[in-house]
Amino acid sequence: MPIRADAPLDLPQRAWTPEGAAAARAAARAVDLGPLPEWDLRDLYAGLDDPAFADDLARAEAECLGFHERYAGRIGALVEGEGASRALAEAVVAYEGIEELLGKLMSYAGLVYSGDTTDERRAKFYGDTRERLTAASGNLLFFALELNRADDATMDRAMAAGPLARYAPWIEDLRREKPFQLEDRIEKLFLDKSVTSNAAWDRLFNETIAALRFPVDGESLPLEPTLNKLQDPDGAVRREAAGALSEVFRANLRVFALITNTLAKDKEISDRWRGFKDVADARHLANRVEPEVVAALVEAVRAAYPRLSHRYYRLKAKWFGVEALPYWDRNAPLPKVEQRVIPWTEARDTVLDAYGAFSPRMAGIARDFFDRNWIDAPTRPGKAPGAFAHPTVPSVHPYVLVNYQGKPRDVMTLAHELGHGVHQVLAGPNGALMAPTPLTLAETASVFGEMLTFRRLLAATTDTTQRRAMLAAKVEDMINTVVRQIAFYSFERKVHLARAKGELTAEEINALWMSVQAESLGPAITLDPGYEPFWAYIPHFIHSPFYVYAYAFGDCLVNSLYGVYAKAEEGFVERYFALLSAGGSKPYGELLKPFGLDAGDPSFWQIGLGMIEGMIAELEAMEAQG
Repeated sequence: MPIRADAPLDLPQRAWTPEGAAAARAAARAVDLGPLPEWDLRDLYAGLDDPAFADDLARAEAECLGFHERYAGRIGALVEGEGASRALAEAVVAYEGIEELLGKLMSYAGLVYSGDTTDERRAKFYGDTRERLTAASGNLLFFALELNRADDATMDRAMAAGPLARYAPWIEDLRREKPFQLEDRIEKLFLDKSVTSNAAWDRLFNETIAALRFPVDGESLPLEPTLNKLQDPDGAVRREAAGALSEVFRANLRVFALITNTLAKDKEISDRWRGFKDVADARHLANRVEPEVVAALVEAVRAAYPRLSHRYYRLKAKWFGVEALPYWDRNAPLPKVEQRVIPWTEARDTVLDAYGAFSPRMAGIARDFFDRNWIDAPTRPGKAPGAFAHPTVPSVHPYVLVNYQGKPRDVMTLAHELGHGVHQVLAGPNGALMAPTPLTLAETASVFGEMLTFRRLLAATTDTTQRRAMLAAKVEDMINTVVRQIAFYSFERKVHLARAKGELTAEEINALWMSVQAESLGPAITLDPGYEPFWAYIPHFIHSPFYVYAYAFGDCLVNSLYGVYAKAEEGFVERYFALLSAGGSKPYGELLKPFGLDAGDPSFWQIGLGMIEGMIAELEAMEAQG
């Protein structure tokens, strides 16, 4: 799922050798992490050569073609005919079944690829699968287009009662796309060309990032362990890691700039043909969120920069005894605070205990991920960096990928991704068409899971020094989730708007990056030479343009939700599970009403921002007390 943009990256087993697996386990033991789980993908398919995969792929192609032959050009007549609700529902059920099969095949290919994006066999398997499924799904394009050409009043009658009523939310979502859909042949061309346009550039980015190696302290490290060095207790190590990141990013900047320019232009072409006016309008539509709501969020966060990030980093610089921190110390652990390695079993128990205190049902779902090998935790050469929860399809179950290295933030990341996993399990019964959650609510369970874990740990901590370190780490995470993501959104807007006027040089992109970073981080962070190319590794800019504001949206929303929960309102757990179980079957505004929350109210965002501000004030009070 959704990648966390500020932390080390992320993306969607590799069929690796026993020697490689043994090496990964040995590396884990070397830093006292204990045995780390590796996922078992056999609930999808037994391996790359599994005959069931080949059979399902051929069946998917045949079913796509058969659906086209049966229904293409006939949807309008079905809507107008007698028994429209039943006839259309039969078509939707058949379509949903095909989407489930396509999703299962592509999920497996993506998960295999994420295990080692540098392995040529896996890359070919992923690429070939994507090509064949893209071609097959071209036979399905007509369905949504013809549904949207049907008369609205007639369609409303068909959805009002009978079997089609179940799918009314999905059809209503389709209708939102209606003003931006194109003629069938153009839509088919866009789909077919995606394999050699945006999908190809996405893959180039993935494989380039995975192949990079960074020289740190005599080692040649992949990206994930190098980024992890920025949280090392030794300032010299942090500085060396930052220098290595800068040097290698800069050496590859022409490739990253070309990818960025090409994808921005590709998006501009699509937006122009579809009639989107603003560079982010397509994302807002996909998120089912009003542009004015996003604008209010962005305005509220930018206005809060001085009260949040500027204020906190000024306090952190004081703890380090300096006027301003170099950028490589932004996420450094606090000085004179013991940094211990957290074994995997402790991380697991910490998260499950926090979930269980909220709801035994929530902990039970999360426990399945550990007990049934649905998690891949070790860091490995070629493995996708960062973390994600992949929902796969409702008939199977989600899988979680993390790169666990025993840091406190790794425990929070585990809590975050398991929140996604719980959400995906609960939404699954809605079916392949309505289980996916719009990004407006996609971060709800993940951020809420983090907050539950943090609050439980904080309540059990009485040592003042450790409590301060925990609060500081949480504030930094929230700043990274809210302030940094809105800065990323502002950077993307600047890049896409500038690209519309012509191709951008790498140095021009660097300059745009530095401008938003200076504004968001404030004067207590010095952006020394070398920080300019750090935009290059953020995967969201490539894979999901303008996705990043969903993190800020989710964090502020969850802060508000947690405030309702903290008041011990009766029935909160039941309402919370109802929200998660809805998946994409209801708009976010409707799902928030039972909690008395309205994201359309400009003051709504101040609730979440106020929680961050309150934690910073608590840290300042602790500092004043010595």
